[in-house]
Amino acid sequence: MKKQFLGWTAAALLFPFFAAGANDKHDAFLKAEKKARYGNYEDMKKVTGELDHPLKPYVEKAYWQRNPSLQHQTEIENYLNVYQNTPLEWPVRKAWLEYLKKQNKKAAYIRNYRETSNNELTCPYLSFQLDLGAPENAIMNQVSDLWVVGKSQPKECDSLFSLWKKKGYQTPDRVWQRVTLAAEGGASSLLPYLKTLLPEHEQYLADLYLKVRKDPSASAGLYRYKKKSAKEGQIALYGVRRLVWRDKELALRAWEKIEKMFSYTDEQKADVYYNFALSLASSGHKEARFWLNKVPKDRQTSKLMQWQLANMLELQDWSGIVAFFTGKENLTLGQQYWLAYSLNQRGEVERARQIWQTVAKERDYYGFLASARLGIPVSLNNKELNISDKLKLEVANAPGFKRARALYELDRFTAARREWNYLTDTSTKEEKLAASMLAADLDWYDSTIYTLAQIKEWDYVDLRFPFAFRNLFENYSNRSHIDVAWSIAISRRESSFAPDARSHANAHGLMQLLPSTAKYMNKSTVSRSVLYQPRTNIRLGSEYLKYLKKKNHGNEILATASYNAGYHRIKRWLPEQAMPAELWIELIPFTETRNYVKNVFAYRQVYHTRLGRDGNVLAPILDMKMGG
Repeated sequence: MKKQFLGWTAAALLFPFFAAGANDKHDAFLKAEKKARYGNYEDMKKVTGELDHPLKPYVEKAYWQRNPSLQHQTEIENYLNVYQNTPLEWPVRKAWLEYLKKQNKKAAYIRNYRETSNNELTCPYLSFQLDLGAPENAIMNQVSDLWVVGKSQPKECDSLFSLWKKKGYQTPDRVWQRVTLAAEGGASSLLPYLKTLLPEHEQYLADLYLKVRKDPSASAGLYRYKKKSAKEGQIALYGVRRLVWRDKELALRAWEKIEKMFSYTDEQKADVYYNFALSLASSGHKEARFWLNKVPKDRQTSKLMQWQLANMLELQDWSGIVAFFTGKENLTLGQQYWLAYSLNQRGEVERARQIWQTVAKERDYYGFLASARLGIPVSLNNKELNISDKLKLEVANAPGFKRARALYELDRFTAARREWNYLTDTSTKEEKLAASMLAADLDWYDSTIYTLAQIKEWDYVDLRFPFAFRNLFENYSNRSHIDVAWSIAISRRESSFAPDARSHANAHGLMQLLPSTAKYMNKSTVSRSVLYQPRTNIRLGSEYLKYLKKKNHGNEILATASYNAGYHRIKRWLPEQAMPAELWIELIPFTETRNYVKNVFAYRQVYHTRLGRDGNVLAPILDMKMGG
């Protein structure tokens, strides 16, 4: 694949270490690392003394993690100071602190401690400070923050918590705060224990909270609120906010009575109105508009305005959309597009055209739709990135960049990204741009995309939308008879071209395939490691797109939605009466899938144009119908 920015000679000048003999250098590092990990102190000193490699500190890390020792305290602390805040620091610091704790070296532990979310280390730090005479009140206030959480804390905190309780810091208010946190999103398994800490006359509240957590419909049983207290009202409020997402009719009936039973603040009521409005609008409920209008103006988020728009679009209330959005500032491109659409439907063609002309200037799903409406070419607004060779050389020679480069070479992608994130987090904007160019030249596509997004540099289109794995995408798209701009857009949206990407749903690789999907397309089991291979992933992903396109009778909008949400779910979303395709896309009930379809088609247009093709790939949407 042709490099976009640097030829081979230029790359060799920037990366002299990697230009020749890289494999030999990596072999030397790997041998040294193994020797340090399993050898003694003399072995580690010998191999590091002989090693000339960017990952030399990783060899030292491998030893110090396994062999903390007071005998080498000065060396360890020097290492921690040299690599402070880098990805090298914390694994060694954690091992060092655990060792100092076992050795009961309190002063050294305190000196070497750094703020962390690991409370197994934080609690000894606070205990040691108390032992060495720190002001009790200051320490106990920090212990309060550790105790008042919605989850269990590690056993290392037990003695500290016992002292904290003995000193009178475990107040009824703090217990109730923890009950609330555990019940409303924390670990509900903690509630039986917390119940025993409540005053006897309030212990039933923990049981009630647990019941409502497990079954929100329990909040509609008004007989459970025996005392009509503020705390019962808090539980009722929590329950009804959850209930509206499960049983809307029951929630509506329950709230009508609960609102009269308890005295709520305007802010508490606004929370209920907001939750009800979102839930009812997202399901197309007949009372959605009523609740949308009850939400105070200061709670009108972009998410809520989207559903306000969707509600009026479903009713095809063009006059309502015009009235709601006309005169409002900072409208999103989508809101501007649909305002113009509504004006056009009312016959105000010129006003609509003026708005669409503004929207069409943007590189965006709605910008491309507006361009199609107006019959004008799309605008990519591409900028060329010009960075001096001097700055590129400085960044390329930064130790963090060299370490990231070597780790990528070794397929240690997680460690490489940690180094990359450290490098960019500690760089100026110009250095980040230079790093993005260098990463692009090395085919670290996801690092380039991530870094440019981090600094909100959206207009370097060539960098943000690279032709990653182009030969593979073209080969397998042609074989599957699908548009290569479509398949590469799917991969850009799914993984930003990270071959080792893995989702929370257990999807893997460039095109984020579930093992079950890969098995079905391959007609045999595909291992996770094989799914991380670009060739296999793109082959199976392209075949899956072909399959979904066929299942949806050639409709690529439905195939794209199916790729994200599943074919059978998409079938349920199709209306009984035919509606315009662009309107159906806007009314997709899952926010993730709705945005997914828009993004994929916008990315597809970018790649379509970058391939040198004419035309607007969104234009067919304007004449397409869904359902019916």
